[in-house]
Amino acid sequence: MNYKEVRVLVTGGSRGIGRAIVEAFAEHGARVAFTYRSSTEEAEALKMRVNGLSFQCDAADFQSAEQTVNEIVEQWGGLDVLVNNAGITRDGLVMRMSESDWDLVLNTNLKGAFNYSRAASRAMARQRFGRIINISSVIADSGNFGQANYAASKSGMVGLSKSLAKELATRGVTVNVIAPGYVETDMTDAIHEKIKEKIIKSIPVQRTATPDEIASSVLFLASKEASYITGQILGVDGGLSM
Repeated sequence: MNYKEVRVLVTGGSRGIGRAIVEAFAEHGARVAFTYRSSTEEAEALKMRVNGLSFQCDAADFQSAEQTVNEIVEQWGGLDVLVNNAGITRDGLVMRMSESDWDLVLNTNLKGAFNYSRAASRAMARQRFGRIINISSVIADSGNFGQANYAASKSGMVGLSKSLAKELATRGVTVNVIAPGYVETDMTDAIHEKIKEKIIKSIPVQRTATPDEIASSVLFLASKEASYITGQILGVDGGLSM
């Protein structure tokens, strides 16, 4: 897949899955911009490595999202691919979950996807081409103990994506979802080893995914080969959701 001169924005792009997506697009010739919230040193190193653009901002900030997209369009003349990857967790049982933990996760994960999709869709509709790819989760469908806020935000991304796909289809813009299972990131590194062993036993392929495997799926959905795919959920979960 050749992405030479393709203009890409990845939210939450400085670490984990986001960083793998940024690096994959850059390796295939794309011009890549990414957002990050707090990992300044990692972001600066990545920016230099891929010769791209970086923006420190909160995905939940409506105006920042619009300003970021406008700046990219102004510098590059348009935007071809948006990957809504920014996401956080604040786990806890519903009966003990604070309002702030609910709001923070929903605002970052779901509102953040809305903020950037809204801003990017205008530029893409004008140029009559675009790809929006939202990173959800396998638990959007199944739910998960202690993750009601996270599951709700990721389920919301699916509904947002399907609605956007219908709204933008005639403008040459596709909108799809990738639903990863367990991926080797800082988030899963924090899981206790015994729990991790239990999780791996529940996955048919008997291992977790690498961030690069998620990035490969993003590259496919952003490609010309995927031009007739829209409003779909691609599970990249080793068979966990079967």
